[in-house]
Amino acid sequence: MSDIPEITNNNDSIKINGMYQDWFLDYASYVILERAVPSVVDGFKPVHRRILHAMKDLDDGRYNKVANIVGHTMQYHPHGDASISDAIVQIGQKDLLIDTQGNWGNILTGDSAAASRYIEARLTKFALEVVFNPKTTEWQLSYDGRKKEPVNLPVKFPMVLAQGAEGIAVGLSTKILPHNFNELIEASIKHLEGKKFKLFPDFPTAGIIDVSAYNDGLRGGKVRIRAKISARDKNTLVISEIPYSTNTTSLIESILKANDKGKIKIKKIEDNTSSSVEILVHIPSSISPDKTIDALYAFTNCEVSISPLSCVITDDKPHFLGVSELLKISTNHTVDLLKAELEIKLSELENQWHFLSLEKIFIENRIYRDIEEEETWEGVIQAIDRGLKPFIKHLKRQVTEDDITRLTEIKIKRISKFDLDKAQQKIEALEGEIEQVKYNLANLITFAIDYFKNLKSKYGKGRERQSEIRLFEDIEASKVVIRNTKLYVNRKEGFIGTSLKKEEYVTDCSDIDDIICFTESGLMMVTKVDTKTFIGKNIIYTNIFKRKDKRTIYNIIYRDGKTGHNFMKRFSVTSITRDRAYDITQGKAGSKVLYFSANPNGEAEVVNIQLRQKKGLKKLKFDLDFKDLAIKGRGVKGNIVTKLPIKRAELKEEGVSTLKPRKIWFDDTVRRLNTDERGELLGAFKGNDRLLIVRQNGIVKTIIPEITTHFENDVIVLEKWQPKKPISVIYWEGEKQRYYLKRFLIEQTDKEEQVITDHPDSQLELISTDYRPQIEIEFIKQKGKDRKPNQIINAEEFIAIKGIKAQGNQLTADKVKQINALEPLKHELDDMESKDFNDESENNSSHESQVSLF
Repeated sequence: MSDIPEITNNNDSIKINGMYQDWFLDYASYVILERAVPSVVDGFKPVHRRILHAMKDLDDGRYNKVANIVGHTMQYHPHGDASISDAIVQIGQKDLLIDTQGNWGNILTGDSAAASRYIEARLTKFALEVVFNPKTTEWQLSYDGRKKEPVNLPVKFPMVLAQGAEGIAVGLSTKILPHNFNELIEASIKHLEGKKFKLFPDFPTAGIIDVSAYNDGLRGGKVRIRAKISARDKNTLVISEIPYSTNTTSLIESILKANDKGKIKIKKIEDNTSSSVEILVHIPSSISPDKTIDALYAFTNCEVSISPLSCVITDDKPHFLGVSELLKISTNHTVDLLKAELEIKLSELENQWHFLSLEKIFIENRIYRDIEEEETWEGVIQAIDRGLKPFIKHLKRQVTEDDITRLTEIKIKRISKFDLDKAQQKIEALEGEIEQVKYNLANLITFAIDYFKNLKSKYGKGRERQSEIRLFEDIEASKVVIRNTKLYVNRKEGFIGTSLKKEEYVTDCSDIDDIICFTESGLMMVTKVDTKTFIGKNIIYTNIFKRKDKRTIYNIIYRDGKTGHNFMKRFSVTSITRDRAYDITQGKAGSKVLYFSANPNGEAEVVNIQLRQKKGLKKLKFDLDFKDLAIKGRGVKGNIVTKLPIKRAELKEEGVSTLKPRKIWFDDTVRRLNTDERGELLGAFKGNDRLLIVRQNGIVKTIIPEITTHFENDVIVLEKWQPKKPISVIYWEGEKQRYYLKRFLIEQTDKEEQVITDHPDSQLELISTDYRPQIEIEFIKQKGKDRKPNQIINAEEFIAIKGIKAQGNQLTADKVKQINALEPLKHELDDMESKDFNDESENNSSHESQVSLF
C-alpha cells in the first residue's frame, strides 16, 4: 500500500509517496507527447493524425458525416467525442486537408460550426496525394490493441508550418504560426538547391504584419499584426481585414470598450461581414480620420502581438526548433520518403520484369510440355527448373520455387494466345520504366525539386499570400479570376475532371456543375466537377447533370450478368444522391450495357439488333423501336429483348421526340429563356426545333433552345425558326452607298452567318421573317423637284430567294428618308402556324405501350 498517501493527524504535514512522485511525471510526459505538441516527422498531433487515418479508412471519394468520422476515430483515440469533433473543425477551417460541406463556422466572425451530425467532410486531393502511403508507413497497435494505426503519417510536405499548431502541456507550450503554401514550396526548393531562404507567417484573416522581430519563430520573437483600415469618407472608416487570433465580434467589443474608456470617439459601428470582412466605423465630423486610425491601432485589437514558440516532438522528446530548421527537416524527410517510394517501385518493377521474362521463356521454349509425364508435384517443379536453366543467364536474380509455382498457374488459354512480340514489348516497356526509376534515384534531388514544383502547379492556385508584409516588401493578395473551365474524360481508365487536358474533351462547365456518368458495367454516378474524379472503368457517357430534368431520356439495352438475357428500358434521372453509385442494370456481376443513348428531348431511335450465330436460328437480325417502350424509373428491370446472345446493337434510324413539345418564354429583363411563363412566349419546341437569332450587327444563327443561354442586348429577332420560311433583309451597303434587299433561307444550322457586307459602314436597316413582307420607302425631297411619292414594294415579287451570301438587289437609286415595314400580305401557311400550341402538344404526346420481342 505504499502508493497511498500517508496522513498523520498529529502532524500538519502530509507525506507524499511514489504515486505522486512518479505519476505526475508520467502524466506530464503523456500530455506533451500524446496530446499537445505536434511531431516533427509529419507535423500532426496524435488526434489530428488519428482523424486523418480514420478518414482514409472511410474514404470512398464521397462526403462522410463528421459524426461518423468522430465515431470511427474513437477506435484509435482514447478520448471524448467532443475533442475529436473540435479538432476536425480546426483542420477543416484551414482548407488544406479536409474538403468540407455544410456549416463549418466562420473564422472571420467567430461563428461556430454546426453539430457534427449536420456537417460532412472528405479528404482533399492534396491530402490523398501527400499524406498517405501504406507502403512507407510504420504501424503500431492502437490503445486497445484491436487496430493498427500509424506511428507517423508519411507526409511529403512541411505540414506543421502550413497549418500552424498551438497547444498547452504541463510546464510547456507551443505556438507555430501558419505560413504560405507556395512560399513553403519555394523555400523547400531553395533548400534542395543549396540556397538561402526566409520564411514569414501568412494568416487566413490577412491583415498587415510586421515580422522584423519574428526570430525564426523561436522563443523571444514577436509578430505585430494590424487590421487593414481605410477612410471611405471623412466620417466613415472601413475595416476590411482583421488580425489573426481575433474575429469581428471581439474586434468590435474592443473598439466599444476603448470608446467607453474615452480612448477613442466613435458614433456607431456596423458589421456587414459575410464571406469577407466589412466593419464600418462612423466617427464624429470633428475627429480626424487619420488620428482615429492611429488610436484604433493603439487602444483596440486592431493591432495585436503574437509571440511564437516553435516546439515539436523529436525522438520522443520536445525540442525548440526554428521554422527554417523545421522546413529543412521536413524537406529532407520528404526526400527520404520519395527515395523509399522509388525503391519500392523499382523492386516491384524488377519483380514484374523477372516474372514476365520467366513467362516468356516458359512459353516460348514450350517448357510446359516437360511436365506432361510427371506424376508428383516435386517432379513438376524439378522438370520446370531443368527446362529453365539453359535460358535464365540474363535474369537478375535466382529463380525460386515460388516463381516456378506461379508459372504452373498460367492458364492454357493464355498460353495458346501468347504473343511473343507483345510480351517482348511489355518487357522493354518495363525496362524503360526501370531505367527511369533508376535515373530518378540517381538524381534524387532533381526528382524532389520536380515533385515540389508539381505540387505548386496542381494546388498552388488560389493560395497566394494574403497577409501584407509592410517592412520588407509590399505584396498585394492576388484575386482569383473566375473563368470557364472544360471537362475531360479518360473513358478506359474511368476518370473525369477539368485537369485531364490530354484526354477527350466533353463539354464546357463551371465548378458548381454536377456531372452524370455511365459505365459499360451499368454503373451510374453523379459527382461534382473536380480536377480529377474516378468513376469506374469504361465510361460510355458523361455530361452535365441537370436536376429535375424530365426531358432527357436515356435509352439502353443491357445483358444481365446472371441470366444472360437482354433487356431494354427508357428512363430519366431527375434527382440523385451525389457520389453514390447506382446500377441501371439489375446489378449482377458480369452485366454489360450493349447500347446506350442520351436524348435531350426524349428522342426514340430505331436500333438494329444482330444475334450471334446459333444452330437452328434463322432470324439473326431485327429492329427495335424505342418509341414503343414506356418511359419509367431508372431502377426498373426493363422489357426483355431476347434471351439469345446479342452480337451487336447499332443505331439504324435517328428518332424523334416522344415527349410533348415544350413551351418556352423569353424574359427580356434577365435576357434568358424559361419555362415558367415569364416574358414573351416564343413557341412550343420539339427536340429538333431551333431558335432564330438575328443581331443588329447582321449576324444570323439558329440554336437549340437551352434555358442557360444568355442573349446579348443587340438581339433584334428571337423567334422559333421555320426552316422553309424565307428571311428578308434590307441593309445599307457601305461601299456603294445604296440600300439593298435580299431574301434567303438558312441552310447551315450550326454556323453563324453575316448577312450584310463586311464594309465598316454597312449596317442592317430592316429584317422580316414574314412569308410575303411589304415595305414602304419614303424619299428625301430634292432641290427644285417635287418630293417623290412613297413607294410600296412586295419583297416576294421584288427578288427571288437566293443564297445567304448573295448581295441582293438594289432597292432604289434615290435618296431615302425612311423605310417602314407594312402589314405583310396573306400567305396560305400563316393559318397553319397560328394554330394553338396545345394541339401540337397533344399530337406529339408520348406513347405508353410496351414491347416484348422474344
